[in-house]
Amino acid sequence: MTLPFQSAAILGAGLMGRLLAVTLARAGCKVDLFEAGSPQAEGAAARVAAAMLAPLAESAVAPTSVVRMGQHALSRWPELLAPLAQPVFFQREGTLVLWHRQDAAEATRLARVLATTGTQVPELAPMQTLDGPAIAALEPSLGQRFAQGLFLPGEGQLDNRALLASLLATLQADPRVSLHWHSPRAPSDFAPGTPGQPDWLVDCRGLGAKPQWNALRGVRGEVIRVHAPEVSLKRPTRLVHPRYPLYIAPKPDGLFVIGATEIESDDMSSASVRSTLELLSAAYAVHSGFAEARIVEIATQCRPTLPDNLPAIRQPQPRVLQINGLYRHGFMIAPAMLDVAMELLTQGRSPLAQGFGMAADLT
Repeated sequence: MTLPFQSAAILGAGLMGRLLAVTLARAGCKVDLFEAGSPQAEGAAARVAAAMLAPLAESAVAPTSVVRMGQHALSRWPELLAPLAQPVFFQREGTLVLWHRQDAAEATRLARVLATTGTQVPELAPMQTLDGPAIAALEPSLGQRFAQGLFLPGEGQLDNRALLASLLATLQADPRVSLHWHSPRAPSDFAPGTPGQPDWLVDCRGLGAKPQWNALRGVRGEVIRVHAPEVSLKRPTRLVHPRYPLYIAPKPDGLFVIGATEIESDDMSSASVRSTLELLSAAYAVHSGFAEARIVEIATQCRPTLPDNLPAIRQPQPRVLQINGLYRHGFMIAPAMLDVAMELLTQGRSPLAQGFGMAADLT
C-alpha cells in the first residue's frame, strides 16, 4: 500500500488506536501515538471486553450493517494477527446458544430474529438447531443439562488482552512509531498539514473525545474473569434469558470471561452485588464446575456509544478523522472500521463504508 502522506498523529491507544498505528507504520508512515494512560490500556474498553466475534449472535441487538462488518472481520482478523510480534489466541469454533425450559419462548423469538438475519446476510453460515445429543457432541459437559440449543457455525473469538499486548510489542519494535504515554492530547493541540505538524490527525479516544463529539455517551458493562480448570468449554456459549442474556467465553489456561449486564450509564464504579450474583448464578446454571472457580477479576467499563448505537467516522476539519461509537461490538467490527479508515486516508472515499451502510462523512 502506498500512502499519499508521510506522517500521522493518533490520539488514544485503545484497540482502534493501536490497530491503526500498526497498519500505518507498516505502510511506511511515521506515527506518533498519544495516550492519556499507560501502555497497559487500563482505561480502554477493549481491556475489559470478551472479544467475541459473533455477527449472527449479535444480530439479536444489532442491525445488518453491524452484522456485515462483523462478517468482514472474521476473515480479516487472521490477516491482522499474522504479522504481529507475539501470537494471539484466535478461534472460529462457532457460538453455542442454550436456554432453560422456562425461557423457551424467548429462545423461539431469538431464533426468528437470527433466521431473518440469515436471509438478509446470506454469506453468514446457516444457523443449526440442536437437541441434547447434538449439544453433547459439541460440548460433552453440557449435553445432560440442556435439551435444546442453537449452533452458529464460523463465529469466533480472540484473547483481547493478548492482542493489546501484541500490538504494543509490535509498535515498540517499529522505529517509525513514537509512543507517548501519560500524554493526553486534544485535536486542538495540532495543526495537521502545516510545517512541523503531522500530515493527518486521527482521534480514537473513545469517551475521551466527548468534548469534541457531544453525542457520545457511556454504556456500562460488567465482566467477571474466573479461573475454572474443571470446566471444559470449547467455544463461546450464550444463555438465553429475558433479562440478562449471559455469555461465557473460554480463554486459554482455564480462564473464562462471564458477562451480560448493559446499563445506560457512564458510572465507572465497582460492580454491584446484584449483578455479580446474577452473573455467577447464571454461569453456575450453565455448568456446575463454576462452583469451584476462582474469581480473578470483577471489572467494569463504559463503552463509547453514539445515539443510534452505530459506529461512525467523520472529518470535522481537513486532515482530521474521528473514529468512535464502537459500542459493545468493538472487536467484532474493529477490522471493518480500520479498513474504512484506511480507504478514507488513502483514497478520500470508502466503498466499504457504503457497503456497510455506515456513517463516514468527509468534508
